[in-house]
Amino acid sequence: MMNNTLKAILLTSMLPFAANAAQELTPWYVGGGLGVNNYEPNCDMKTMKSCGKDDPYAWDVFGGYLFNDYFGVELGYRDLGRAEWVDYANKMNDVGAKGLSLGVVGFWPIANRWSLSAEAGAMNYLLSNNKEYGSEYYSDSGIAPYIGAGIGYNITENLKLQAKYRRYENLDEDKWNTLAMESNYWGLELSYRFGTPAAVAPIVAAVVVDSDNDGVTDDIDQCPDTAANHKVDAKGCTIYTETTEQRDLGSIQFANNSSVVKSESFERIEKLATYMNKNPESTVLISGHASDVGKADYNMALSDKRAKAVAMILVEKYGISQDRVEAKGFGITQAVIQGNSAEANKANRRIEAHVTGVKREALIK
Repeated sequence: MMNNTLKAILLTSMLPFAANAAQELTPWYVGGGLGVNNYEPNCDMKTMKSCGKDDPYAWDVFGGYLFNDYFGVELGYRDLGRAEWVDYANKMNDVGAKGLSLGVVGFWPIANRWSLSAEAGAMNYLLSNNKEYGSEYYSDSGIAPYIGAGIGYNITENLKLQAKYRRYENLDEDKWNTLAMESNYWGLELSYRFGTPAAVAPIVAAVVVDSDNDGVTDDIDQCPDTAANHKVDAKGCTIYTETTEQRDLGSIQFANNSSVVKSESFERIEKLATYMNKNPESTVLISGHASDVGKADYNMALSDKRAKAVAMILVEKYGISQDRVEAKGFGITQAVIQGNSAEANKANRRIEAHVTGVKREALIK
């Protein structure tokens, strides 16, 4: 019988001649592998008196179909090699398993040309024992599940070399219940994917134009009319700097014990709204205040009503977004004139508008 190693070498050497005339890679591939196999429990089997030698060389051939670059299915034939031992009846056992396999395989690229793989499937095995050098031969068949993992390297777009590990379970002989084995396989596989990688079309240099002379060509310039002295980004648009500025628009007075906005105050509120509409990134804090007359808790609530009254006008009358307007009462805690004289009370019954805006200026070359 042909040596297993020679079989694998002949099979893999034939792979490069299997390519078809396709002009791109197909989902089909074929391959072969050679490795070593270890049956277990081997020397721990109850029927074993002494260990003999193993012929650990295993080989396989296979064909596969890829559903995409990450997932496929494989059909193959595998010979897991043989092992020898002497049982308690002083008879030589020579055991091996081989058969058809079917499984799924997944691939994960990890670097240029490198990938990891994982597989799972089942092997329809024939387990044979050439007992007493074949004079008491017997065999049995069954289904053995297996799992595996590997790492591969694409030598070319078509040719891949992989290092593989597989674990087979339940390689059992059930007729006489003499064998119950598992198997560990390590080996190398060479596979060939049919087809030819699509040729890369030659790159023709295009004529590029920079109409506004900003250093960004028209084919990628998203702002074609930038000023000649403006610095621009990679898209050809002016680069702006943004600085935060704060403005105090003064105070609006209220009548004693009132949160009603006076009619003469609407002109100042309108100016505030105009500024905020022209500067859509600006925000405003409306702070309400009260005179030092009465209880502090009451004055705090009154000042809050005054702030909210002005905020409501900005939002409902002038359309300023609610999330740009904050209203807060401070009661008598921030008096502009201390005491409770008529002058102090008049000055302290107020709201103040503190605007924070963002000023944008173009960067100049």
